[in-house]
Order: sequence, then C-alpha cells, then structure tokens
Amino acid sequence: MHRAYLSLGSNLDSPPRQINNALKRVASIQKSYIVSTSLFYETPSYGPINQPNFFNVAVSLDTHLDPEALLSNIQDIEKKQGRIRSVEKWGARIIDIDIMLFDNITLKTPQLTIPHYDMHNRAFMIIPLLEIAPKICLPNGQKLSSILNNLDYNAIKDIRKI
Repeated sequence: MHRAYLSLGSNLDSPPRQINNALKRVASIQKSYIVSTSLFYETPSYGPINQPNFFNVAVSLDTHLDPEALLSNIQDIEKKQGRIRSVEKWGARIIDIDIMLFDNITLKTPQLTIPHYDMHNRAFMIIPLLEIAPKICLPNGQKLSSILNNLDYNAIKDIRKI
C-alpha cells in the first residue's frame, strides 16, 4: 500500500461543486481509498491575476496503484469533469488534480514529477497538506512547515467544508 497526497483546485463553474465531484471520483479509484481531506481554502490565482479565486483542498490517499497508474486515473477524472488542457500555464480551470507526494519517492518522467515540481512555491498546496499531515517532509527531509514560513500566505483563507 502506498500513501499519495493530492492537491485539488478549481476556479470555474461552481468550484466547490467541482471539487466535491472530483473527491467522489477520487474515492472511486480502484485499489485506493481516501484517508483524509482538508478543509476548503480560497486562494488567489497563481500566475495570471485576471481570473477568479481558486478553491483548493488536499487529500491523503492510500493506493495499491503505482504513480503512473494513479496519474492516469486522475487525468481521466479531470477529463470527465471537462478539463481542457491548454498551452496557457496557470490559467483558469474547472478542475486540477496534482500528485504532490507519493510515499517518500522522487520521480521524474516526461509525464510526472514527484514531489510536485513547484509545490515549494505554492502555499495553496502546502497549507491544506499540512492540515492533514502536519509533520510531513519532502523526500529530501525538508519540512513543509519550514518551507511555508518563507511563503506569503496571508491572502489564503480556510472555509469550513463546503
């Protein structure tokens, strides 16, 4: 059994509904089950600022799948919810699901980078993750709580579960 940590985000078409729909689909991934889910967090967009705020959550997932199989399932969920991948980076989206961490591995393939390639710059990923795994570290041993201390997260607000 493996432990994966996912980040889910949405800022289009009723974001809380989109995240709740994605959570139901994540819960139905074969050979996997959700261990815990963070509160919802409302966060300013990352990158282009002319878009609605995002809603974000973190999920811990126990799975028998390998990272690539999990990624395939996640991308299928995104597609079923209407995610259209575009060349515009950091744009508005119906749903975005990222694998932040998978066990304590480091992996870099053309399709997948674990730990998530930019999570160390993204308080909107780290804050919900620390809520469900307060002592979690990157595979190199660096505490995420220490990384968060170097980020600006004043504009991120938690919202009770929606």
